[in-house]
Amino acid sequence: MHLLKDLVNFLADPRIYFVLAVGMLGVLVWQRNRLASGRVGYGLMAFLTVFFLFGSFDRNFRLIVTKPDNVPIVGLIFVLLFFTWYAMAEAVKNDQRLEVGKPPIEKEEENRVWVWPDLVYTELIALVLCSVILIVWSIFLKAPLEQPANRAATPNPSKAPWYFLGLQEMLVYFDPWLAGVVLPGLIIVGLMAIPYIDMNPKGNGYYTFKERKAEITIFLFGFAVLWVSLIVLGTFLRGPNWNFFGPFEYWDIHKLLPLTNVNLSEYFWVRMLGRGLPTNWAVREFPGILVMIVYLGVLPAVLARGWFKAYYEKMGAARYHVGVFLFLMMMLLPVKMLTRWLFNLKYIVAIHEYFFNI
Repeated sequence: MHLLKDLVNFLADPRIYFVLAVGMLGVLVWQRNRLASGRVGYGLMAFLTVFFLFGSFDRNFRLIVTKPDNVPIVGLIFVLLFFTWYAMAEAVKNDQRLEVGKPPIEKEEENRVWVWPDLVYTELIALVLCSVILIVWSIFLKAPLEQPANRAATPNPSKAPWYFLGLQEMLVYFDPWLAGVVLPGLIIVGLMAIPYIDMNPKGNGYYTFKERKAEITIFLFGFAVLWVSLIVLGTFLRGPNWNFFGPFEYWDIHKLLPLTNVNLSEYFWVRMLGRGLPTNWAVREFPGILVMIVYLGVLPAVLARGWFKAYYEKMGAARYHVGVFLFLMMMLLPVKMLTRWLFNLKYIVAIHEYFFNI
């Protein structure tokens, strides 16, 4: 049992955890035909149930999972896993039908009902049941209310509500203006821009993957990997002093990690060239500024002539550049996460004189 717990703690290392999350998404997309069977879907749910039951016998795991704030995230894991599998399974069924010339399942359904009164009655019953569940939940699961805020007794770790844990994790890798304002704003702008960017009319009203490969893969990567996985990471793996802990590891407040975060300018001037940092901020941060110019200015044009050539021709210049800018800004988060974990890179551009850091 100790070996199994040590293995889980090892896999919970953020570098391995993130790679596994991306790998699971890749396997889901690549082997979707094999994973579409009911045995796989319900087998995954059973495996997850056994894992949490097994973990409940460990005191450290039980303290984290049964904390009132964290219980909804346990449910979130089950719900996300089930509905992601279910949607992909339905998409595989329709793709197989479309290959042989049959219409999607949704277009052959004959047992359709009216919104009023059939659907409204069903929604009313669902509303009543959900209200009962929430009332019973609130009675048996104590609300995590604590004493009034006291500056002399700061919680360690001090965590935001679960729906802000993704933003709190982003604050580790970006300045507050970028992680708390710009990137969340771009998420909203990106959702608003989907009808403008997405010109693919297929998939409206029915499940499919082959007809919307890029759209569904990007969505799953942004939502499941870059958002939900950060919530899970912040809920179960972030402990005292905002250090990483395994699910079966004791949250020791005295745990210290010998980490020294270094800016890209220090890597370039000090470690590569063996010189001191220039006093002028423009010269000092020139390597980082050049990297960002290439990343946001040159890379879209390079991709338009290579991997994204088909999308450039289909979308046109304006739509393409809007879409690729939002895509590159989304990819900036995993890039910063991995460079921090692997190379202790703090900022690509660090202009402290004007509080401008990337």
